[in-house]
Amino acid sequence: MIPWPPNPFPPIARKGLDAEGYIEREGSLGRIPQPFRPVVAAARDRVLDLFGPRLHSAYLYGSIPRGTARVGRSDLDLLLALRDEPTDADRAGVRELGEALDKEFPQIDGVGTLLYGRDLLLSELERHDLGWFVACLCTPLLGDDLAEYLPRYRPDALLARETNGDLALLLPRWRERIEAADSDETRTRLVRFMSRHLVRTAFTLVMPRWNGWTSDLGEMAEVFGAYYPERAEQLRTAAALGHAPTAGTAVLRTYVDDLGPWLADEYTRVHGTKTPR
Repeated sequence: MIPWPPNPFPPIARKGLDAEGYIEREGSLGRIPQPFRPVVAAARDRVLDLFGPRLHSAYLYGSIPRGTARVGRSDLDLLLALRDEPTDADRAGVRELGEALDKEFPQIDGVGTLLYGRDLLLSELERHDLGWFVACLCTPLLGDDLAEYLPRYRPDALLARETNGDLALLLPRWRERIEAADSDETRTRLVRFMSRHLVRTAFTLVMPRWNGWTSDLGEMAEVFGAYYPERAEQLRTAAALGHAPTAGTAVLRTYVDDLGPWLADEYTRVHGTKTPR
């Protein structure tokens, strides 16, 4: 068993859990801010047009269904589940759909769409990763909700390992993406993506000890910093950059040369590594 330092938080019921200690599902269609409702309506209709009866279900996730989206700053995040496995043509269609929505609606800053087959999302291998993501972080938009076929989840070490226990495998790819970045726009998007990923990974490192759930980047950084004060300022900075990214190559280098490797090693030490895919 990994020894932990004394718990800096009192033993009270944690945010994001129900009365039985399970993670509560985030978001709802009722929380969508008014400026984003036309975007969501258009996305819903076009997803149906694109996939028709092949679409099993569609979901929103991120700041829009949580009600915290900022006009002109937040992206539209979708997860689509098909009745069969998606093809390259399906992925190309999804990219085109996202590009069209982004161009048409100035209130969003990009569209991110995850596309999977129903069987993969319900598989035993993905039970504590993609399955948990659908059941706890996704808001149903269309179709039969897959959460009905999934268990409830606690913020435990198994969930920590299977959600973010693969950072060491990601870092080489991140370095390649940094090397290939040839514009400020690309570097800004990388800073945003990597900042958010590292903050969420740092939070899930301490999540079982804290025994709660939050998707707020600032709160994630503060929770982590209470257990690792020597890295607290780095995480606060990363959380800020997750909301307001810059195009700094130096920031990206610190992520892949310092914070990322340290976090990957500590994650492996505490929780082990994610089951190979």
